[in-house]
Amino acid sequence: MKAVVYDAPGSFTIGEVPTPDPKPGEVRVRVRQTGICGTDLHIHNGKFFAEFPLTPGHELIGPVDALGEGTEGFRVGEYVSVNPNMNCGHCEYCRTGRTLLCANLKGLGTNWPGSFAEYVAVPANLVYSVDGIDPDISVFTEPTACATHGLETLSPRPGSSALVFGAGPTGLLLAQLIARGGAASVTVAASSAFKLKRAEDLGIDTTFLMDRADLAGDAAKLKAASGGFDVVVDATGSAAVSEQCVPLTRSGGTVMFYGVTEPEDLVRVSPYDVFRREITIKGSFAEINAFPAAIAALRTGRARTEGLITHRFALDDYAGALDALRSDRTVHKIIIEC
Repeated sequence: MKAVVYDAPGSFTIGEVPTPDPKPGEVRVRVRQTGICGTDLHIHNGKFFAEFPLTPGHELIGPVDALGEGTEGFRVGEYVSVNPNMNCGHCEYCRTGRTLLCANLKGLGTNWPGSFAEYVAVPANLVYSVDGIDPDISVFTEPTACATHGLETLSPRPGSSALVFGAGPTGLLLAQLIARGGAASVTVAASSAFKLKRAEDLGIDTTFLMDRADLAGDAAKLKAASGGFDVVVDATGSAAVSEQCVPLTRSGGTVMFYGVTEPEDLVRVSPYDVFRREITIKGSFAEINAFPAAIAALRTGRARTEGLITHRFALDDYAGALDALRSDRTVHKIIIEC
């Protein structure tokens, strides 16, 4: 089969590799399409737990192609998505029920073979049916699952106000789920006018166009106009944006870091401000058990994706997809068609 294969950070080829045979208890999926996201750029650069050699890709959908011995619950041809995260089950965190914090966490496309390939073989317990959902919607299952975990982490109070920095696909999915999870109003702030227009089309209450050259000034404008927010989320992965979150949070409110920053990034926070105003700071990392809820949200339209896909690339043009993700301001969501 054809696959993207990295031998080191930044160094990859697209060529023929053996097609995986499904082992007992596994499902082989013929990958129809895979979303590419900012995390894939981190992996390209050798970060985000990447282990080489590696085939990346973790946002896949496609039909079941073959079943390993003893595998039940699926039929050949059934469209499925795959949860990319698997915990070990025996470390301290797993044994106390905190599976996403697993010390030995495995990630499809991060430290085991991913879906920028024509086929993947994965344990059946990671496979979920998305039959009957348009593939251009079901391909958002993994980012919607991340947003679902973000909502669970936040647990917004009914009637609260929320601000989400960032109008990328996961930011807009999270903003929608916050609105449907009890918040009375949701504002999305971003530096891209066309992404904010998409936010409005998806039903977001209020949008704010940011000037990346004057984040502090924009934060002051938002504070003056709103009085602050009960919930403030950074979905940009920019430490400079994260630094504006605490000042914009109302007393007793919650800040959540949701975007993927670089490990070396630092954010300046006034501990006195956090202490005096009893601000809660949370982190939301990926997901591990949110696929059923995410699929339900996509199937029912509680999480909408219309217009998010802006670019499509063939597997052979994976390099072009990476370049577009890095530098094309018209990109919202890129799909790799396998």
